[in-house]
Amino acid sequence: MIRARLRQASLMIVAMAISGMSFFQMFERTTGTFPAQFGILLLVVAALFILLWVLIVTFLPYASQSILPCVMILNAIGITMISRIDVGNRKLGVDSDAGNKQMIWLACALVLCCLLVVFLRNYRVLRKFSYVSMVIGIVLLLSPMLPGIGREIGGARIWLGIGSHSLQPGEFAKLFLAFFFASYLFDHRDQLAVGGRKILGIRLPRTRDLGPIIVVWVVSMGVLVLQHDLGTSLMFFAMFVSMLYVATGQKSWIFIGAVFFVIGAIASAMVFSHVGDRVTAWLNPFSSAEYNKTYGGSGQLVQGVFGLASGGLLGTGLGQGHPWITPLANSDFIYSSVGEELGLTGLMLVLILYLLIISSGMITAMKVTDGFGKLLSSGLVFTMAFQVFTVVGGITLVIPLTGLTMPFMAAGGSSLLANFILVTLLIIISNEANKPDPQVLSDTFQYQALAALRKHEVEKNKAEQAASDTATMAIIRDPEPQAHDDEATQVQTPTHPPDQERQPSQQRSERQPRSQSSAQIDVQTRKPRTVRGHRNE
Repeated sequence: MIRARLRQASLMIVAMAISGMSFFQMFERTTGTFPAQFGILLLVVAALFILLWVLIVTFLPYASQSILPCVMILNAIGITMISRIDVGNRKLGVDSDAGNKQMIWLACALVLCCLLVVFLRNYRVLRKFSYVSMVIGIVLLLSPMLPGIGREIGGARIWLGIGSHSLQPGEFAKLFLAFFFASYLFDHRDQLAVGGRKILGIRLPRTRDLGPIIVVWVVSMGVLVLQHDLGTSLMFFAMFVSMLYVATGQKSWIFIGAVFFVIGAIASAMVFSHVGDRVTAWLNPFSSAEYNKTYGGSGQLVQGVFGLASGGLLGTGLGQGHPWITPLANSDFIYSSVGEELGLTGLMLVLILYLLIISSGMITAMKVTDGFGKLLSSGLVFTMAFQVFTVVGGITLVIPLTGLTMPFMAAGGSSLLANFILVTLLIIISNEANKPDPQVLSDTFQYQALAALRKHEVEKNKAEQAASDTATMAIIRDPEPQAHDDEATQVQTPTHPPDQERQPSQQRSERQPRSQSSAQIDVQTRKPRTVRGHRNE
């Protein structure tokens, strides 16, 4: 155990060393000094990371220890790039302090995670509030439509604004909806698993079972219509379909989900202008008409691609590029900023870190025996995987841009808080998945097992002794077999003179007893031969 703890602590130390070196190198190259305010925030965040690790080791001793170091390095890379872009913006005369704000949000997220580790060690409590979670999720999702506090930024009304601060409630709505989906599918998986007719090798579900997926599809389309947020609606729909597949094991649900997705995407591209603009910019990104559009063109997308191309294999070097040229370089396009200064090597490192977190979540989903925990962990980890895929795919022109951001890296407090809660839930569930069976290892179970074995052995001995006593008493109470044997012996003994020396009357009088004695002999001593003779007849 001590060796394992030292190995786990070494992971945290290496992650902290890499993070500190990246901050120091970036500031030395860009400003020549290390800001004191940033240094204080960095020490506070490091202390909170250590506190969170100690709490995990104390309260969740069997939890996965590979998730937290990966999250720390991703946060370090993201905040380093955000601070680097702040320095570039200041050189252009633009006041920018997103790096320090992100450190404050990170400290708040770590405090929240510490509270969750201490007070939410039994994640099954969330199942009791499934419909409450659904209501909270829908309220959070629709809250930006409220007049006064709802704000529209970048063409999407997905923000709540209080003063100079803004919050994206959809990031928290995905967690509450994941709680509801996991609980609902766990309760109704038997009904959903019953397939309908099989057409072209695909077992289609019954019509009445299509209700949940139609409702979620309608909700997703409603989010798209009301808030013009393509990424959030896609994320909700993909999360539900993936959890539905995990719950039922029916591949037909993936086919049905893909059909609904294609229908919704084509319809939204034809009906909503902003979705159509994104698809057109994706299909013709390098055309002058699309590039020079004032709104909805491909200028941001092309600049991000040029930033990736300038990075090459190893990048321009930390603090040596020009990532601030791309609009929203510290949020939506932070993956492009990392590619410009760290190159393809840095991008591969980022993807490997995400892959480690996602694989740990998948392993947790496979190992945990609780159905609710299996669905919840698989839904949460697939949501993160889908978010990473849509962001990377959008920046590299694989799919149209969706407006989602990279978890743990992009600037934004709401996304950071929501993703830290997500990761903490995965850590809590992993503790349950890796925990050995307490009944097998406990002293009470071992004592009870030994007592049961001893009791079984004593009862077996008693049964054998009782059977032996019964056989002995039967021999004592029933001596007839021995008497018959003696009688048979007496019949076979020649006590009379030969037949030819006797009178015929005496011979007839003696034949009868002799014949009876012979029958007794046949019955008592030669019974098997008589039975065989009857069988031959």
